[in-house]
Amino acid sequence: MTERRTFNTPLREPLNPIIYQSLRAIDWHNAQYFLTMDQWHLEKAAIIRQYVTELKAWIYEQEERMENLGEGARGEGKQA
Repeated sequence: MTERRTFNTPLREPLNPIIYQSLRAIDWHNAQYFLTMDQWHLEKAAIIRQYVTELKAWIYEQEERMENLGEGARGEGKQA
């Protein structure tokens, strides 16, 4: 596991399994498309991909907001 994948915050922790399973679902739909050539699988993969993109953007926004409020992305808070 790379450093990037081990980085965690209290905000990210409950969402990591959701993101992981979503990425697995995208892979599964892509594989099913290549097996069946059913366009439906590509459409579902695209929907899930968009969800993951929006979720990650939301996480970044929330972490930035926490940093600006002095809470720190890791929930540590800033010292005066």
